[in-house]
Amino acid sequence: MTDLDRDFRSTSDPRTKVTYVIWGFATGMFALCIPLAALTRGAAIIPAAVALGAGAGTVAVWRSDRHSKHRLAAEQKVQLLEERIANLEAIASSAELEIQHQFKQLELQDRYK
Repeated sequence: MTDLDRDFRSTSDPRTKVTYVIWGFATGMFALCIPLAALTRGAAIIPAAVALGAGAGTVAVWRSDRHSKHRLAAEQKVQLLEERIANLEAIASSAELEIQHQFKQLELQDRYK
């Protein structure tokens, strides 16, 4: 097992794993395209297309993570706000119960006076 394989397996970043897979397939396509390009005229565009496709895929993978981080941060903020609202509702309802209890006590005191 090479150092690259160990690094690939130990990383938790999915972008690295996807990039590794993209370029692994691109390498295989290069192995098929280069002999074919040598046999035909003007077929050098095929390996160039493979390189451009793998490069574009890599850029897309690494740029898409920015959006997912922002979405994850927004989801966490929404979750924190929902928790705060639930806590405030609990506080408000307990205060309301306490006020109702005090009103009942005052009503009882008024009846006995």
